[in-house]
Amino acid sequence: MQDADAIVIATEWSEFRTPDFNKIAAALKKKAIFDGRNLFDLKQMEDLGFHYVSIGRRVIN
Repeated sequence: MQDADAIVIATEWSEFRTPDFNKIAAALKKKAIFDGRNLFDLKQMEDLGFHYVSIGRRVIN
């Protein structure tokens, strides 16, 4: 993911459930994650400064 604009998560494999977000942020050009498996908490990702798109998750305000 070095110098990528974003990452796309399309699997639920356990190794993707507990990533090192500091390493991800350092590697990406832009802190953007598109998550098709809804692995992470929306508030946590916002707090970490990521543009996080949780594809298909129903959000109730």
